[in-house]
Amino acid sequence: MSEEIIELPLLAKPRVEVVFVDTAESLADAVATLAKLSGPFALDAERASGFKYSQRAYLIQAYRLGSPIYLIDPIAISPNHDVAAFAELANLLATDEWILHAASQDIPCLRELGITPTKLFDTELGSRIAGLARVGLGAVTEQLMGVKLAKEHSAVDWSTRPLHDDWLTYAALDVDVLFELREQMLALLTEKNKLDWAAEEFAAVANMQPKPPKIDRWRGLTGIHEVKDTRGMAIARALWTAREALAEKLDVAPGRLVPDTSFTHLAKNPPKTKPELASDKAFVGRASRSYLDTWWEALQVGLKDRDMPPVKLPIVGIPNHRIWPNKYPEADARLKAVRAALTTQAEVLELPIENLITPDYVRQICWLPPEPLTTEEIEKALVAAGARNWQATLTAPVIYGALQKSTDEPQ
Repeated sequence: MSEEIIELPLLAKPRVEVVFVDTAESLADAVATLAKLSGPFALDAERASGFKYSQRAYLIQAYRLGSPIYLIDPIAISPNHDVAAFAELANLLATDEWILHAASQDIPCLRELGITPTKLFDTELGSRIAGLARVGLGAVTEQLMGVKLAKEHSAVDWSTRPLHDDWLTYAALDVDVLFELREQMLALLTEKNKLDWAAEEFAAVANMQPKPPKIDRWRGLTGIHEVKDTRGMAIARALWTAREALAEKLDVAPGRLVPDTSFTHLAKNPPKTKPELASDKAFVGRASRSYLDTWWEALQVGLKDRDMPPVKLPIVGIPNHRIWPNKYPEADARLKAVRAALTTQAEVLELPIENLITPDYVRQICWLPPEPLTTEEIEKALVAAGARNWQATLTAPVIYGALQKSTDEPQ
């Protein structure tokens, strides 16, 4: 007999008052109200990823127990993104813990407004460490609160103005549940003896610094591996650069102008005339014809460029692990042995392996094991690479054992 499916109650509307904040005056009122209360802040931010070039926040949700849920429109308050306009809010939010779900997604756009955390509790990261099978906000709410969360507006364009009422309801729900989730997650992590691990992870996220921009970002074009000559690479670079400039100017996600595959197609099959470019059916995208002159000029830059980029960049640091089996079999054997051991450990600890230890740190150890090879030296190397103390303490003995075994076994 199959188990009966229990339909969870639906949380369709926020359980407290919701206040929309779209002026400097109303923001000051919100900050004043929040400042009269105590305890953590439940926070969230909505961006327009996939729609806009910028990653700025188009809505900020802020809530403290006893306050309304404030839905702050930073675009209306400061169209030019002036950090000073949010200084009082930033100062207040720095006084206590933030509760967020998937904090690393929201912190960068909040930092752009001068809003930075000093301490946080991440219910999504906590879910991973606790070993929950599904870690999305809706899934965690169902599992820990027994409530189904209305989540039908997760992929909308938050830059749209005016914002739809049902979108605002959805946004308010994102913070409505966070205080209860924090308490449930705290109890679960304590029960599983993982609270100290989570605390180190939360601190690492709070102190996370922006990553430096990648060199040669254009090499991330989809299909660029199919371009086999330097002239084609120069064309791809020129087209990508022109699209970046246009996307930034229009504040539109680059892929919504012309897809990557159109550029790699042109890099492999450069047209000889502008009419030929215009008639190329593989050159698509909503801006492919309306900005035809832009793409044609970029093609000419690529065709005439004397500083042609190499098809492949020289290896900096350790080689890509995908080529280890053929070129570096000993390192590959070490990596396979260590991965297998860590996978088993992650299963026992009920942790995703990427949360147990960052894969790149493992590859660094396997490429060049420390000398002398001891658990202590491996632990030091992991911490130096960026691992948290709890991760290094747990994994170093396992890595040591696997490396010892792979060394002893005949290749």
